[in-house]
Amino acid sequence: METMKYLLAAIAGIWMADGLALLVAPRQVIARVREVLDLSSAMLRWEGVAICLGIILLLGSRGLHYELLWTVTGTAMVVKGLFLAVGPQEWKTGALTWCLHREDVDYRFWGLGLCTLALLLLNALGWLGVQ
Repeated sequence: METMKYLLAAIAGIWMADGLALLVAPRQVIARVREVLDLSSAMLRWEGVAICLGIILLLGSRGLHYELLWTVTGTAMVVKGLFLAVGPQEWKTGALTWCLHREDVDYRFWGLGLCTLALLLLNALGWLGVQ
């Protein structure tokens, strides 16, 4: 169980890093993502990572505070990963185009959301705040 806590804390770290990057420099982050996707659509193989992390979140968060939040978030991660892995190409292209052509403020809201998820997960793990 202790290993699972470290894996969940690593997920929180990823969320925090991504969230802070989107808060501080959304235009630069999205520009880099667009460049990578233009160079090689094979980089979309990260969907497997999203699926694995979603499953870890689903399995590891049983009994934690905010369990429903982790169930919904883990399920969303798995569904997103599966969609990017096996979904129709035209749907994936449309979704990625929509996601990568938002206003900077939209990315900042996503960044706030990711930072919030990270802090809540660390709190649920007992690593932040008093329980």
